[in-house]
Amino acid sequence: MTAVQLAEMVRTKKVGCAELLDHFVGRCEAHNPGLNAIIAWKLDEARARARAADDALAKGEIWGPLHGVPMTIKESYDWEGTPTTWGVPALKDNIAKTNSVVVERMLAAGVTLFGKTNVPLLLGDWETFNEIYGTTNNPWDVARVPGGSSGGSAAALAAGLTGIESGSDIGASIRNPAHYCGVYGHKPTWGLVPLRGQAMPGMLSHADISVVGPLARGAEDLAVALQAMAGPDVLEADGYRLDLAKPVKTKLSEFRIAVMPSDDTCPVDSAYADRIQAVAEACAKAGATVDDTARPKIDMARSHEIYIQLLRGVTTARLPEEIFEANKRRVGALADGDDSYEARNLRASVQYHRDWMAANEERTHMRWAWHAFFQEWDVLLCPTAASAAFPHDQKGERWDRTITVNGAPQSAVDQLFWAGLSGVVLLPSTVAPAGLTPAGLPTGVQIVGDSMQDLRTIDFARLLAEEIGGFQAPPGYD
Repeated sequence: MTAVQLAEMVRTKKVGCAELLDHFVGRCEAHNPGLNAIIAWKLDEARARARAADDALAKGEIWGPLHGVPMTIKESYDWEGTPTTWGVPALKDNIAKTNSVVVERMLAAGVTLFGKTNVPLLLGDWETFNEIYGTTNNPWDVARVPGGSSGGSAAALAAGLTGIESGSDIGASIRNPAHYCGVYGHKPTWGLVPLRGQAMPGMLSHADISVVGPLARGAEDLAVALQAMAGPDVLEADGYRLDLAKPVKTKLSEFRIAVMPSDDTCPVDSAYADRIQAVAEACAKAGATVDDTARPKIDMARSHEIYIQLLRGVTTARLPEEIFEANKRRVGALADGDDSYEARNLRASVQYHRDWMAANEERTHMRWAWHAFFQEWDVLLCPTAASAAFPHDQKGERWDRTITVNGAPQSAVDQLFWAGLSGVVLLPSTVAPAGLTPAGLPTGVQIVGDSMQDLRTIDFARLLAEEIGGFQAPPGYD
């Protein structure tokens, strides 16, 4: 069930809050050992909160729209009394002393928070494994990845271990697990939801590209959770108020839809591209205006280059000083014509601020081109990755690994193209279930919209589910 449905059951007293928590804990006991999705627990505190939620409801008090809904949250969020390690062994004893903004706001929305979900090292992989907590498996096929870095979040949702989740996204870390596990995920417009408390210890600044946002089993859950999470942090609260544009279109036939099922920069496996095409055809059949040639006036390959430069400028800044110095030496040894992924990575990791400023200026021109595009089109539909979930492969560096696309090996990092398409230009993207491949693996369609049109992309996902169906449970978990 969706979190909205669960909350309705609580409000109408068809189920008690403590009873509902026990239901999910029972599912965790049955299924989590084979998935390793939830890796930290606060069950005593959760049960006390659930009892208090029942008492409040008996008095006619409703804490928020998700009153009594059991929730887990990605390990990288600070939640008082639980470890926040980002999968880094040296941080295994780092216990949060306060709550992140998102934890506080979701508690204010009424959830019963009871556990934390697994992540990869430094949130930097589409596999979810680390030395502290081990490997998380995909409930559709435990031999396959659940995605990353919010892999534990998506696996827990798909298996019915939790009612709602929250992840983070700088390289599709919400979107790609949602796609691999067949659930919903939303990457908000950059800056819409405060990151404070979802960061490495001591960090307060809002990193470029990086966002936090909800994952769920229904689009309506994304809308409720996003509106609970979003809005200015304390530093801006005296001068800014959130006023997201509300959806105005009530059926698919009213939408103008651009479709991009693949791209030369990152070819998509036909079994997955066919699902994107099937979604487009379903929208056209419902009466929508659909075009598979419409594109913003930007060079997609160049957009990807800028994304990698800005992305690695952020992610490598987390690394120790000695690695930064080593990278400078390695850059000095690169051949002038070396344009490999690792070479671009290295150059981006030691770029000057003036280089970042030039890339940001180019990115800003692209943002305006996207804005112009969205004056003509409501949403762009595209893939989230290059394929459905792939088998576990934890050997070596990410850029040395490959996945199979149309029967041939493709670099696993090439598919960052689909992460950066909306990420680099700071746009909202909703991932919604798009049906199964012939091999029985879930897929997700990425729905990209204009800046601050988050509720439009989420509501499009809701309308799409009415046409093609939404979340379905993996075999053995229903």
